[in-house]
Amino acid sequence: MARKYTVLVSAFFFLLFQYSCQQSQDSTKSDPVPFPFEEKDIAFLTEGFQNGDFSIEEVTQAFIDRIDEIDKNGHGLNSIIQVNPDAVSIARQLDEALKNGDILGPLHGIPVVLKDNIDTHDKMPTTAGSRAMANSFPLQDSYVAMKLREAGAVIIAKANLSEWANFRGEMSSSGWSGVGGQTRNPYVLD
Repeated sequence: MARKYTVLVSAFFFLLFQYSCQQSQDSTKSDPVPFPFEEKDIAFLTEGFQNGDFSIEEVTQAFIDRIDEIDKNGHGLNSIIQVNPDAVSIARQLDEALKNGDILGPLHGIPVVLKDNIDTHDKMPTTAGSRAMANSFPLQDSYVAMKLREAGAVIIAKANLSEWANFRGEMSSSGWSGVGGQTRNPYVLD
């Protein structure tokens, strides 16, 4: 069961951190601040939570700050459509549960990002990248979101995607949505 979650979480880490390996060709932009959780796996984070090396809230905030630094600012990768406004509060609750010895599952406190066509019943709409769906708030979590939450994951954001998962037509642009704009390749920014 943990392997299924590892694949989902690994995909998030790959997308978020691929920028870190890229060397900017634009000398007007400064290099990002070193990220303390770069290339750290679930086992590292879980051990750190349990040992008190860092809190779930600190890790969640670090990932949100990283999204702000390299996605929304900096080179403007447009890979994240929205950040969960309750992510830090959820992380704080998971810290309290951990203090009380209540571990929800193998992903307790692990931050994840879901593609914006996966329903979450929270303050984030599910848009599939379409402006027509900007106010679409699902009545319940999708099965994937439900299982991630049951395992203790913190859904911190929704990722941009090709609008309607590229189901618009044969000549559509890959990685573009009306809500998130064109997602940029962090390795080829020009």
